[in-house]
Amino acid sequence: MPSYSATAGQQTFRFDTLAAVLAAATPARSGDELAGLAAETEAHRVAARFVLADLPLSEFLNEALVPYESDEVTRLIIDTHDAAAFAPLAAMTVGDLRDWLLSDAADARTLTAVAPGLTPEMVAAVSKLMRNQDLIAVARKCQVITRFRNTIGEPGRLSTRLQPNHPADDLKGIAVAILDGLLQGSGDAVIGINPASDSIANCTDILKALDQLRLDFDMPVQSCVLTHVTSTIQIIEAGGPVDLPFQSIAGTQAANTGFGVDLAVLREANEAARSLKRGTVGDNVMYFETGQGAPLSAGAHHGIDQQTLEVRAYGVARAFDPLLVNTVVGFIGPEYLYDGKQVIRAGLEDHFCGKLLGLPMGVDVCYTNHVEADQDDMDTLMTLLAAAGVNFVICVPGSDDVMLSYQSLAFEDAAYLRRTFGMAPAPEFEAWLARMNLAQEGGPRALPDLSGMMQRMGLSA
Repeated sequence: MPSYSATAGQQTFRFDTLAAVLAAATPARSGDELAGLAAETEAHRVAARFVLADLPLSEFLNEALVPYESDEVTRLIIDTHDAAAFAPLAAMTVGDLRDWLLSDAADARTLTAVAPGLTPEMVAAVSKLMRNQDLIAVARKCQVITRFRNTIGEPGRLSTRLQPNHPADDLKGIAVAILDGLLQGSGDAVIGINPASDSIANCTDILKALDQLRLDFDMPVQSCVLTHVTSTIQIIEAGGPVDLPFQSIAGTQAANTGFGVDLAVLREANEAARSLKRGTVGDNVMYFETGQGAPLSAGAHHGIDQQTLEVRAYGVARAFDPLLVNTVVGFIGPEYLYDGKQVIRAGLEDHFCGKLLGLPMGVDVCYTNHVEADQDDMDTLMTLLAAAGVNFVICVPGSDDVMLSYQSLAFEDAAYLRRTFGMAPAPEFEAWLARMNLAQEGGPRALPDLSGMMQRMGLSA
């Protein structure tokens, strides 16, 4: 196994493994400090970045961070690597890759072509050499378009997940939140509910209510109840109206075992949902959620920094051609991302890395109440992500998820982003909003008569 060294200032630093180089090169974050992996000084961090910059990309094909024999995520990454797509980059170092990504030669078409040739570890490595503006500039060039009942990810578009969670799964309470979101143009990525109860019966009832709402108003949207993927498979087998199977995933086999999944069950869910043929403009059906720190919290990190493992989770997601992937960037807590600065950096990293790997990347711009962050930090991150071309963000009523007890974005925040950047929702959804007189563009407008809509949603007095 090779070792690495570099001099920064008056000190020479040695790194016994590639994982140690990656960990020390990572911008400061509390999770790596908790795991004992972080750079001890800024000089230590700079030395690791010197090593990383000169490291051939091919090194990541020769040295597995998690052993091939014992980890199915590693096997997936190596076995599906596209050597032909990698060929134009094969002679590059990590530093060369950074310079190329920032050049005019790396346009949207070229980035799409090379994506299958990049491993998650290569992408994590190059992100560690990049400033925030670099992450934004490159991610903005990446275009990843997916389709189910509408088209997500086209240039000039910003989609939203409408998250109408309710602490008692009350259907009227959920309907009120959905109406609030629709009035402000939210919901084109997905109307996605985290159920308070994971019982099959309860999740099926919510799915049926969401599907009936879609049919009643001819909405070009997709819905999802974010229960465990094995429960979703059971609902499909029982004839339930499933659009998108959902699952949280991570970057190691052991961490995914902690989530109660493996690649085989994800494959089963993907095939089951596609067999229903419920999409109208495409058949991307999977919805994945990730977050820096999940493997560490499960004791399944193998001595690897949390951001590199996060990007390995994107390697899992990529295998299933998902409709949606999002990082819940500030949700896991201050043990992993301590403050607003760390949350902002992680959000930009996650979005960049996902898009560079060819994923339809969204971000839950969020924090828990015990993180040293506030809504001003979220304003900064969501604005930067919009500049970076994020596919979608998550919105809840009033920024406050009353079921999960954390702070996210409000419907008004998405409206601000669209106005500020001249963006629109998915084209099919935009047309539906206009047809329903709910479109937000064009300045002051008369509020439409909602009495009929409310009555059909069960909300009238």
